[in-house]
Amino acid sequence: MKQLQKFFPHAIAIFGFVLVSLIYFYPVLQGKQIFQSDIAQYTGMAKEQNDFRATQHVEPYWTNSAFGGMPTYQLGAKYPYDFIGAIDDVLRFLPRPADYLFLYFLGFYGLLLVLKVDPLKAFFGAVAFGFSTYLIIILGVGHNAKAHAIAYMPMVIAGFILVYNKKYVVGGLLTMLATALEINANHFQMTYYLLIFLLILSGYYSYLSFKNKEIKSLFISFGVLAVAGIFAIGANATNLLATAEYADFSTRGKSELTFNPDGSRSTSTSAMTRDYITEYSYGVAESFNLIAPRLFGGSNSETLGTDSSMYDFMISQGVPAGQAADFVTGMPTYWGDQPIVAAPAYIGVVVFFLGILALIIDDRKIKYVFLSGAIVALLLSWGKNFALLTDFFIDYVPMYNKFRAVSSIQVILELCFPVLAVMGLQSFFKTDKNKQWEGLWQSGAIVLGTIVILFLCKSMFSFSGASDSYFNESYGPSFVDALKKDRKTLYSADLLRSAFFVILTAGVLWLLIKNRIAQTTAIILVGLFMVSDLFLVDKKYVSAKDFVSGREVAVPFQETPSDAQILRDTSDYRVFEVSGNFSSARTSYFHKSIGGYHAAKPRRMQQLFDYQIAKNNLEILNMLNVKYVIQTDKEGKEFPVVNPDANGNAWFVNEVKLVNKANDEMKALDRINTKKIAVFNINLYSDKFKNARLKRNMDTTGSIQLRTHKPNYIKYISDSKNEGLAVFSEIYYPNGWNAYVDGVKTDHFPVNYVLRAMMLPKGVHTVEFKFEPEVIKTGSTITLISGVGMLLLLLIGGVYFERKKGTPHI
Repeated sequence: MKQLQKFFPHAIAIFGFVLVSLIYFYPVLQGKQIFQSDIAQYTGMAKEQNDFRATQHVEPYWTNSAFGGMPTYQLGAKYPYDFIGAIDDVLRFLPRPADYLFLYFLGFYGLLLVLKVDPLKAFFGAVAFGFSTYLIIILGVGHNAKAHAIAYMPMVIAGFILVYNKKYVVGGLLTMLATALEINANHFQMTYYLLIFLLILSGYYSYLSFKNKEIKSLFISFGVLAVAGIFAIGANATNLLATAEYADFSTRGKSELTFNPDGSRSTSTSAMTRDYITEYSYGVAESFNLIAPRLFGGSNSETLGTDSSMYDFMISQGVPAGQAADFVTGMPTYWGDQPIVAAPAYIGVVVFFLGILALIIDDRKIKYVFLSGAIVALLLSWGKNFALLTDFFIDYVPMYNKFRAVSSIQVILELCFPVLAVMGLQSFFKTDKNKQWEGLWQSGAIVLGTIVILFLCKSMFSFSGASDSYFNESYGPSFVDALKKDRKTLYSADLLRSAFFVILTAGVLWLLIKNRIAQTTAIILVGLFMVSDLFLVDKKYVSAKDFVSGREVAVPFQETPSDAQILRDTSDYRVFEVSGNFSSARTSYFHKSIGGYHAAKPRRMQQLFDYQIAKNNLEILNMLNVKYVIQTDKEGKEFPVVNPDANGNAWFVNEVKLVNKANDEMKALDRINTKKIAVFNINLYSDKFKNARLKRNMDTTGSIQLRTHKPNYIKYISDSKNEGLAVFSEIYYPNGWNAYVDGVKTDHFPVNYVLRAMMLPKGVHTVEFKFEPEVIKTGSTITLISGVGMLLLLLIGGVYFERKKGTPHI
């Protein structure tokens, strides 16, 4: 009975998390779903895969509908023995996106309990963490994998803290399970940032162990964490191995080209340039958005009211009041350093105030771990605005250059400060009144002083945005002046707003010191201020208006007349939509496209676009079997254009142009008849094309007919009088695609930078390509063994705890 009574407050907290998640996203109770732009793109990319899975009841692991063809490893592929995914499904039982919000709350609540915070304070702290504006906005735009990974971060940290505090069994089991769930969330950038924080945490506990001469316990902790990590990695082996294999093939791998599309020399071997990695860099002064949300204008589409300068300007131009009111609902008020911002990364001024309070009055040294994590994250989020540190990490820290949008490392700061805030709140109630008063006025002075300084610095800012020159040319200088006035208004208004919340919170704590209110009342009031501060900001960016019917989410793209016309053609071909500029999944939803939307595109296809297609090299479209090009006329109306010169699915060439390196291979494509000539890199694949050096004209009179084309299986019939070199309009991927001639496995090799080719003997033959990735078989075996091992460890741990506590008295 005592055990049940001890769990009761936690049960109430969990029920509260469910309630808050459903209340915030209440349209899910009406059967509606949030329209997430990134998920719409994912739906387009994954449609062929999902349709194939539904009809064939097997996993293809390859799609032909995007970038000419690519693995589905990062498109929601389902792997055998995914036990961790099943556990994750149980935890995410609420409708999306309420499930991720609940997971935010649950994981952070667990971390605070490990830090010995009582349930009431932990409840409010968890809700404040979950309502951090960045964490809400990524749910609004569809960064589900990112949200998923962030939600499990606190659990992993909690497991590490338990292990380092010699709770080896419970800490090891929690670390193993939480890390497995973190990896299974499949957002390696967020997991990488978590590792940076765990290094800081481990450094702190290592220092303590050496200081206290507890080296043995430190190494035991390292051993427990290593075992937990091995099992967690093993339980996700299939995805990890497949992703690692594809990463080298993607834009996250090294580029073989040493020149840029404009012909200039490239200074980097990475397919992602330094400018691309740091494109989204947080401004140094913009960092104060953390305590005043719209200090730098908020977002690229901010809602202003009828009391705004822009509204007055529109009225002065003779625009009807109703139209003017509609116009000011999506204004580009953001004027910071980043290209696009959907919402400010606001952690809450009450959270910040209580975090400063913790640094002043909390005696636990672990506060410096969370402070260090926040500072490191802030400095790295500045990216190109703090080039000295960023360049060091890009050049010398392993894998840091694999990730872009460096500003997103602020998720670590957004985790650390709510922890400090709750530590500050907790320590305030445990200390004497003198220290309470000292901490209160000092933290109040720091935060309010910062707000006053920002007020005084207002005249130092220009309030000019990156797009103002465009608005000046399009709408005139008066339009830009009105925009700047509104930016200044938002700056001042949100500073006053932040000051108001700080004064309210400090006032409640002062009343507590004066014994005017009870402790529980004070905790609830401060908790409500902390949460409502964030809640009110969040609702400006993600609210009920973003929800639509389930069908609209399931079918995000509508068939156009151009699509309908193209789909009448039942042959096998590809489509290029010019307006998509190689970065839209809309075409992939209906057709086999040479473009698509993905964070890690096939590198060579991206390069082919940048170096050739973007320069209108029609021969490249021909060899990719692009039969239809969707163009747009001057009025914005789409229309399909038939490409009569498309090479078809496969063809024989009469000549091979040999080159020695990737640069020459790309340059050879500048002027080439791909129907007659194939470009082959002799240095890389000469073992698979043994007669490549024989200079001869080959027979092109034969034919190759496509018989079957599935995502993971292609069949042709070849008929020729002589041996010949066949080129297939399929993307060459070295890991998994096997070629068979009359059932006998036969070498094939890349030509023309991206396509497949092979020598075919004379006569009539059946040619098959089968996608048989060994990485899936190997990974599945490791996953199964690790899953069984984890289950055994959990059972052993359960038996250990039962024996340790003995038979309970009821």
